[in-house]
Amino acid sequence: MVLPLLLVAVVLCALLALWSGWFVVRDRAVVLRQLWGGAVIEAVVVVQAVVAGVLAATGSGPQDPLLFWGYVLTALLILPVAALWAFAERTRWSSVVLLVAALTVAFLELRLWQIWEA
Repeated sequence: MVLPLLLVAVVLCALLALWSGWFVVRDRAVVLRQLWGGAVIEAVVVVQAVVAGVLAATGSGPQDPLLFWGYVLTALLILPVAALWAFAERTRWSSVVLLVAALTVAFLELRLWQIWEA
């Protein structure tokens, strides 16, 4: 895995989590710009998955590929599901859902790094 790409994903997730947390405190629903932020994070995770796939195909993959790709799949699914939920739920709870999703993806990214380096 490429560390700078992972760090970009984690930082973007942290920023989205802070933004969503601010909306939770102010009792506001998610706005479309936040969902676009989630889409940017999703694009970074997709690029990261492609890079990891290329690296794994060339022989420098993780020790436990099943666990690693399970985490990748989970990281790819969390934000779209949260975005759909946040779009459908037009209350403060949509911000809570996006906050939890962003933090979850950030921690999944860190776990991916641990699995890759093991």
